[in-house]
Amino acid sequence: MEVLFYIAAAVTFLATLRVITHLHPVHALLYLVVALIALALIFYLLGAQFAAALEIIIYGGAIMVLFIFVVMLLGPLAVEQERAWLTPTAWVGPSILALILLGEVGYLIAVGDHTASVVAETRQKGISIALYGPYIIGVELASMLLLPGLIGAYHLGRRLSREGR
Repeated sequence: MEVLFYIAAAVTFLATLRVITHLHPVHALLYLVVALIALALIFYLLGAQFAAALEIIIYGGAIMVLFIFVVMLLGPLAVEQERAWLTPTAWVGPSILALILLGEVGYLIAVGDHTASVVAETRQKGISIALYGPYIIGVELASMLLLPGLIGAYHLGRRLSREGR
């Protein structure tokens, strides 16, 4: 299992490095999704299945939805630019890294040993009590930071719909 951990860590590192160094935002987003999935696999290998599921659902899903909203708000000119950026060669790197992760998941399914040797069972109730207990201020501050972004996106979308875009 340690080998799988190091492979997933290497995939995470390479994908994150490509996110930072890539010039085109669409290509960087592809690598970011691969990095988040690899990080979820690391969580899973360490025995935090709930954190792995949250990683995929919240971060991977939210980033893809946010990207779709940005493309829709930018209009048809941005869509044509995205098509020019998203050539078939742009998919090679993320596809190779995703295939490596798929091989790891296939191996985990075939072997049947899914978690690290020392695993404490995680309950959602315990996580929520810990999150809303001593960390309630951090959770509330994060919600206050996200709310202006949501209001700004709504305002931009409303203004663009009035202009006829």
